[in-house]
Amino acid sequence: MKNSLRPIEEHPDIGITMPDGTRLSARLWRPVDAADDPVPLILEHLPYRKRDGTCARDALTHPYFAARGYACLRVDMRGNGDSHGLMADEYTQTELDDAVSVIEWAAAQPWCNGHVGMMGISWGGFNSLQVAAMAPEALKAIITLCSTVDRFADDIHYKGGCLLNENLGWGATMWSYSSRAPDPALRPDWREMWLDRLENEPFLPSTWLRHQTRDAYWRHGSVIDSYGTIKAKVLAVGGWGDAYKNAVPQIVDALPGAKGIIGPWVHKYPHFAVPEPRIGFLQEALRWWDRWLKGVETGVEDDPDLRAYIMDGVRPARWYTERAGHWVGQPAGALHDGADHIDLNLGASEILGRTPAVLDAVVASPSDTGAEAGEYCAIWLGPELPGDQRGDDAQSACWTSAPLEQDMTILGAPNVHLTLASDQPQGQIAIRLNHIHPDGASTRITYGVRNLSHRHSAAAPEPMPVGEDTEITVALDHIGYTVPAGHRIRIAISTAYWPLIWPAPGAATLTIRGGTVRVPQTTGPTDCPPFAPPEAADPWQTETLRPEAHTRRRETDMTTGVVSLVIEDDFGKLRDLDHGLINGSVARERWDIHPDDPLSARGLCHWTDELERDGIRLRTETRCEMWSDAANFHLSAKLDAYENDTLIYTRDVTDSIPRNEI
Repeated sequence: MKNSLRPIEEHPDIGITMPDGTRLSARLWRPVDAADDPVPLILEHLPYRKRDGTCARDALTHPYFAARGYACLRVDMRGNGDSHGLMADEYTQTELDDAVSVIEWAAAQPWCNGHVGMMGISWGGFNSLQVAAMAPEALKAIITLCSTVDRFADDIHYKGGCLLNENLGWGATMWSYSSRAPDPALRPDWREMWLDRLENEPFLPSTWLRHQTRDAYWRHGSVIDSYGTIKAKVLAVGGWGDAYKNAVPQIVDALPGAKGIIGPWVHKYPHFAVPEPRIGFLQEALRWWDRWLKGVETGVEDDPDLRAYIMDGVRPARWYTERAGHWVGQPAGALHDGADHIDLNLGASEILGRTPAVLDAVVASPSDTGAEAGEYCAIWLGPELPGDQRGDDAQSACWTSAPLEQDMTILGAPNVHLTLASDQPQGQIAIRLNHIHPDGASTRITYGVRNLSHRHSAAAPEPMPVGEDTEITVALDHIGYTVPAGHRIRIAISTAYWPLIWPAPGAATLTIRGGTVRVPQTTGPTDCPPFAPPEAADPWQTETLRPEAHTRRRETDMTTGVVSLVIEDDFGKLRDLDHGLINGSVARERWDIHPDDPLSARGLCHWTDELERDGIRLRTETRCEMWSDAANFHLSAKLDAYENDTLIYTRDVTDSIPRNEI
């Protein structure tokens, strides 16, 4: 195999001019003989800085493809990294049009055979799907990882119509990321570019919070509304430990010829993801590219439509390095209408079983319920996963099964249907399906949340009819999980889920009259070809100047009663051993609430970013804060920029936004 590899060359700063004259900066890897033997192109189009942001994963991935006969183009989106221009928001039409222009530019290069693939994880997975929906002629295939087909229902902003606190948390991340300077070694006008960015950098939580329903803003870029325009062949990849797990079966079901892979992983590429087992993702991707960009018969059409990892049930832990389990292959539709299932009822005496009951179960959870939810999107490799659910279960209404007579293998999205009444016109509900161990430990299998005002429509919410019995259906996230015989399962229902979602304006009390749970099952493993072990190119070569460290801690103010989650992610400080650029960053979050007062909720974020080279030291300090009253959300943000420890720019932002049935 190694004898067939082609020597490659790297170009760190290719300029691509957009139709409006904006220069985008791209990093290009390609075979040295590509001008004589043209190759297909693989594009990643991101805001995350190719020079000092995605270097670690780029080093493992793009040279691997290039040596096997591809050109790989890693583009900094306009307004980010070393590209000129300004970025106004995520997934704007300008961003997508730029990507199409890059595809057209690349397809016309003498070293390209005219066939293009697009790939990416998270942001890059989103815009790969969105660009595919625009159907540029040269785009023949995409690989989308950890992405979504519905920006309102399944992104970092809202879930089940509830406001995710990640809306502020990731907004703070972008407030920091996009305010950073270009590399002074690449752009002689770097200071002018930086000041322009600082002056125009949008504070995106203000934008996102102005769209509290599924309106035209969210429909833009939601390919669930435009599947029919996607012509490129789609491979969708996700992980059970990630926030974006639902799109994979949705894509497989909706797009003819699409394939899907879901492993046990968090928000990372599967050739270096955790928890193990990793897979030979680059080999799988190469099979996809070879088939659809080179016309080589690689057998990808014969793969199972969906390859899913069924995790063995384990004790709760904030982090796992490995998840035992097994792979199964499933046809399209198997996780939806065609799924085998078992129906269970919320019964009398808090029993989850076959016998239905008329209930009068009252749920009024303290506002800090949800402390063991973990991060919405586990990405930074700290203690981010859900912990032991017993504390949250104690503040919830629970129904627990008898010990299982045989293993229960769950694959798909459990569905919960409830009849309930609320004493408030606004409220929320969080439902967890938990694995209960013989000693009482409680592992969260999967969960769902719902803004009760969104029970009928995400586009046109309605207040709850106070005191009236109302039907509510909540789909939990897809999962693959085996609960062993002798263990039990539990449905836990709470009226709060902090700090994952922002609380309703008042503490609602719900009375549950009855409910059923549909749990999707597998009847046994189906054939799934084994994956090869992971391969990769040589890792990024760096010098560590400060090691990274990640902490999570819970605090209780014994005087005020306020409870807090404190997050500190020091991503360390590194020197690139190739071009010498030094970068470092630290992120801090704090989420405060009083158990008796949902209006006490407050989120605070603070990022420090450093960039250094040749005696130039650049730093940004970005802060933001959110709180609310019964009628409005309130935001404040501050951006400070320093050159050689001298403050050269500062800006403050304040905003108040009316609540809209949330």
